[in-house]
Amino acid sequence: MDNLTPQFESDVIKAETDLTVVQEAAKLIGHSGSPDSAINGILRLMSEMLGLNRGRVLLCSQDQRALQIQYSYGLTEEERERGVYSFEEGITGRVMRQGQLAVVQNIDEEPDYLFRAVDRMTLPEGVVAYIAIPILDENSPVGVLAVHRLRMRPRSFSADLVILRILATFIAQIIKINSLIDERTSHLKEENQELKNALQNQQSSHGILGQSPVIKDALLQVTRVAKTEVTVLLTGESGTGKERFAQILHLYSTRKEQPFLAINCAAIPDQLLESELFGHERGAFTGASATKPGKIELANGGTLFLDEIGDLNLELQSKLLRVLEGQMLQRVGGNKDIPVDVRIVTATHKNLQEAVNQGQFRLDLFYRLNVFPIHLPPLRDRDGDVRILARHFLLSANREYGRYTLLGSGVIERLESYNWPGNIRQLENVVKRAVLMAEDGTVRVLDIESILRQESMISQHLEAGQGAASPKSRNVPAGEQMNRGIESYSHESKNWGSGRPYSWVRNDEASELTDALQRSGGNKTRAAAMLGMTPRQFRYRMEKLDITDTGKGDT
Repeated sequence: MDNLTPQFESDVIKAETDLTVVQEAAKLIGHSGSPDSAINGILRLMSEMLGLNRGRVLLCSQDQRALQIQYSYGLTEEERERGVYSFEEGITGRVMRQGQLAVVQNIDEEPDYLFRAVDRMTLPEGVVAYIAIPILDENSPVGVLAVHRLRMRPRSFSADLVILRILATFIAQIIKINSLIDERTSHLKEENQELKNALQNQQSSHGILGQSPVIKDALLQVTRVAKTEVTVLLTGESGTGKERFAQILHLYSTRKEQPFLAINCAAIPDQLLESELFGHERGAFTGASATKPGKIELANGGTLFLDEIGDLNLELQSKLLRVLEGQMLQRVGGNKDIPVDVRIVTATHKNLQEAVNQGQFRLDLFYRLNVFPIHLPPLRDRDGDVRILARHFLLSANREYGRYTLLGSGVIERLESYNWPGNIRQLENVVKRAVLMAEDGTVRVLDIESILRQESMISQHLEAGQGAASPKSRNVPAGEQMNRGIESYSHESKNWGSGRPYSWVRNDEASELTDALQRSGGNKTRAAAMLGMTPRQFRYRMEKLDITDTGKGDT
């Protein structure tokens, strides 16, 4: 160091000082909990280490018509409040308008310098300079960083401009990050408030999310009949929540401490359904190695929910009528009357009156079941409920999949405009699939459009009669139907009556599964969600269709 000139030593010290300021400013960005502490900290560093005093950051006012001091160091509160400039006045307004820096060597000789925030008497007596740097976001000015400094200083203006440009870039990043956080926080606060309001009403709505008049009317009817022994028939499209309403009937009845069991009559072949409902004696049929009580017996004292009652064949309708009239049943293969005390709640999406006229449903059973009918409205008729339900399903999906996904701009409005032929169940599946498909933590309208196009194709196939038929509608011999039913029961479901549609594995599904696997990068869980299946259903179809496992697993 002895051989170095004083000027070189001075330059080294200045460079080290500048580097220290940049490093400390970077630390403030990474560790400060708020933009206030980070930006005010940077302004303090500029004053104490570089002699760039009375630093201020001016940003647009809320009405976007003026600049005002948002952050400062060395200014009084009164000076900050006075620091408001239109885009057409002063040095600050010009820098914001043009996006170019300004260096005023002597503020006393500059006619555009306004002395608005800090009057001349407050400043030092010597020659005072003013530097204003635009704060840029992708070349567009979003604010101004400005400082005072004494003109006659060893430190050059060019050195100050270099460091100020770096610090202005830091401040621009802080502002941008804070803006994104505010946007997301505001979005989350809005969603949380809506969910909070919905959940506050959930107790009075018996656990049903929704505030539309039609859903409130259905709930009112449920509460009127819950504590009676009247037989209730729930009608409405698939996916409208019939099983949930049946649970509410049970929970608010005098039987609430007793079992609640549910079974989907459309999901099980007739030969199996009889045993599931009424039970069987040992040796009643091949494989009946032990006596087994049916769902009606198991629900004794409580409530039995029979979904899709319109799919019950005439023989089982007669046996069910006997239970309703005499509270007695006989197991398959037995001849002993077994007394039962069970409330039966039924549901259907079919027109039972039309089925009666066509001879497909018993008139006497219809009258027994239709004592108190309650119609559940389709989702498209529930004004305002799609918004509440979508955000509820988003919260559930984020919790289930460990995500922090948000719904982007316009997504809720697109969901509200859709017809929802599959109702609540379909909406839940769409939201879950969207969460799995979201690339950057935000579900966008394009993502929803892609999913809804697939959903619309499913609806069109069903309308055209191309969907997978239930075991009761396919032209399959009884013996083969029985064997297939048992095979599917043991491999696919193991949970008859869960409400999931029953369908056969089709050979033409192979291409759909392969395509979903490719789009999901081999992730079977995500591929299943894309096709509206459970992972178990997807793996079962892979096995049956001999689709090679990619080895990616379910992660």
